[in-house]
Amino acid sequence: MYSTHDLTVNGSAMPIFVFEPEGDGPHPGMVVCQHLPVAHAGIEKDPFTIDIGEKLAAAGYVAVIPFMFHWWPPEDDVADKRDAWRDDWNVADLEAIWDFISGKDNVDTARIGIMGHCWGGRVTWVGACHNPNYAAAAVFYGGRIKLGLGPDATPPIDMADRINCPMLGIFGNDDQNPSPEDVKDLDAALNAANVPHEFHGYDGAGHGFQDFVNEERFRKEQTEDAWNKLFDFMDRHLK
Repeated sequence: MYSTHDLTVNGSAMPIFVFEPEGDGPHPGMVVCQHLPVAHAGIEKDPFTIDIGEKLAAAGYVAVIPFMFHWWPPEDDVADKRDAWRDDWNVADLEAIWDFISGKDNVDTARIGIMGHCWGGRVTWVGACHNPNYAAAAVFYGGRIKLGLGPDATPPIDMADRINCPMLGIFGNDDQNPSPEDVKDLDAALNAANVPHEFHGYDGAGHGFQDFVNEERFRKEQTEDAWNKLFDFMDRHLK
């Protein structure tokens, strides 16, 4: 079960979905950045995104999932929303989300992480670059991290030195966005910035391999191992 709320960001209403564990807490918190398919369907109609929130709550985390495509009408084409994305709007969204989750009585402000799949993996990197208060970050096959999006936007990879928390990277070795070469560049950027991190790549897996809604992409064995690695990583840094 989850509750829904609206946050106002620069005059635009951003729906957020909140999944909470049993007990008063304070619990560790997690900001979950959604993958691209929810840009059209919405979070409540995407079983994969709902499953992430349920998994986190069952593991003892307060998970907040914002709908960051609120800047455009729902009927607009997903490709148009993607191409019109602006990192400065994204940063404003992330600031509002941080204020919400860190202000919850049942969340320990010192134990909040950020994670995301696909498009949300890129958003996770951006969030970690702009907020030094995150205690951990996890990027699942985030593409376009080497590109800045929007007017005068700096590529997120070039802001690696601003990241103040350990990072987990989960990638499919058959992916092309990010490609294995891109992953090497991300690893090098984090090494150069002295950001503690661990990357894991999976053979036989491409982009979106955790998304069970997409039967063509889904890889069960790799998915289960990746979830185990996520919770091991987050439990070490947030619990």
